[in-house]
Amino acid sequence: MGTMSFLLPNGLSLPANNEFARACLATGYDHTPVPTKVRVQGDRLIAQRELDESGYLRTPWLVDGIGQVMSATATLMERDLPYHFLVELARGKLNQVRSQTAEWRMIGLQTSPALDQSLSNATKMFAQAALAMGEGNPDQQAQLALRQSYQTASQLIHLYIDQLVQVRKQRQAKIQTPFACRLRTVPAPVHEPMLRQTFNAVCLPMTWRATEPKESTYNWTPVDQLVEWAHAAEMPIIAGPLVDFSASGLPDWLLTWNGDFGSLASFACDYIETAISRYRGRIRRWQLVAASNIADQLGLNDDDMLRLTARMAEAALQIDSELELVIGIAQPWGDYMTSEDHTYNPFVFADTLLRAGLPVAAFEMEWLMCAAPRGSYARDLLESSRLLDMFAVLGAPLQVSLAYPSKSSIDPLADPHQQLSGGGHWQAGFTPEAQADWASEFASLAVAKPYVSGVIWHQFSDAEPHLVPHGGLVDANGNIKPAMNRLRQVRDKYLG
Repeated sequence: MGTMSFLLPNGLSLPANNEFARACLATGYDHTPVPTKVRVQGDRLIAQRELDESGYLRTPWLVDGIGQVMSATATLMERDLPYHFLVELARGKLNQVRSQTAEWRMIGLQTSPALDQSLSNATKMFAQAALAMGEGNPDQQAQLALRQSYQTASQLIHLYIDQLVQVRKQRQAKIQTPFACRLRTVPAPVHEPMLRQTFNAVCLPMTWRATEPKESTYNWTPVDQLVEWAHAAEMPIIAGPLVDFSASGLPDWLLTWNGDFGSLASFACDYIETAISRYRGRIRRWQLVAASNIADQLGLNDDDMLRLTARMAEAALQIDSELELVIGIAQPWGDYMTSEDHTYNPFVFADTLLRAGLPVAAFEMEWLMCAAPRGSYARDLLESSRLLDMFAVLGAPLQVSLAYPSKSSIDPLADPHQQLSGGGHWQAGFTPEAQADWASEFASLAVAKPYVSGVIWHQFSDAEPHLVPHGGLVDANGNIKPAMNRLRQVRDKYLG
């Protein structure tokens, strides 16, 4: 069994120690986490896994001004001597920033004197932390170096976004990326003007649980109303997900067939065919599934879920071979791979579908930050950019679905299985202002990428059933949150 140990800073609080339960070791070109036994023993964090090879530690850590985010060391070899925890986190982030800066400079990024100075400062701070290891207590200097590295990463990614958009606008008069929001009901008249000013398209979920609550008994009324409203408003439609593999997405009656692949595939394909036939000619782009890569609701293994996803796609294309099919990928950083229950990380899951010949119009990356267990642990913008670039290697366009909570209190209309403990947080935490900042930053990044073929805010209102607690743009009392205005500014700035 491979083991790495790390000397922790003195005086860690109990909440900080509890976050280490989400730490893991990772390796490979696709940064795959592996099942890891992590424990705190005295002043050490000890991580053990079955593999006996080099790798790096992924762990939550609170970075001033950034938030409680998933950080990572550089690649480390296994050894008996413990590493200094904060020194290695600072080394990992600084190495990431320096490498990304060099890579983007090679393709034409013009860095600023402020960025160059910030990177120089981060390098000097890390050197001081490394030298302080000889004195036995490098933690304070390492924490400063880590924060400086994150701040430099933020400066870098903002330069990258602005220059990338400028280049794209020089090549095309207007960026045509669909910028949408998921709607479950027709928006109230008071909300419609702001919705139309903010988004240039709408996404209509036809979740199986809501549409076929009883076997062969359908309720199309809410969807029909939405389709009619969208056409009247001249808003292009993206539909789906049709099948969301979560407890709140699957009908209760289906669960009696757990483990029966043949029956489950038959029911799923029948629902897909019924939905697409009903709206054939009115909707062309469909997200078939969400979270099939992490599904554990139906008693099927990863190979079965791959086969089921492919079978549903085949059923859809039999109705209309010209459809644009989108496949949703949950937890795209592979957080779920720390469990023994899964064999395909998100990248391999997507790659396997492509290799099987599935005609995918796009893969949707779920950036549902901080909602556990469906969402991903909080990451910074540079980590998010690198994730998109990695998936872009597959050659298929990407679609990004966004959500971040605006409050930390109980949300009675949210999926009861989702919670906001254990997913970290962005900047100051869960406030309307933090949600607005997060929405602006991450939507801007997604829109800037030329291979991103759609950006969708995951839910419009907290006053109707939804997945991410307090993740809507309108609160439960019907008040528009600041995030809506910030997203409108993103559309005005980048999409015109």
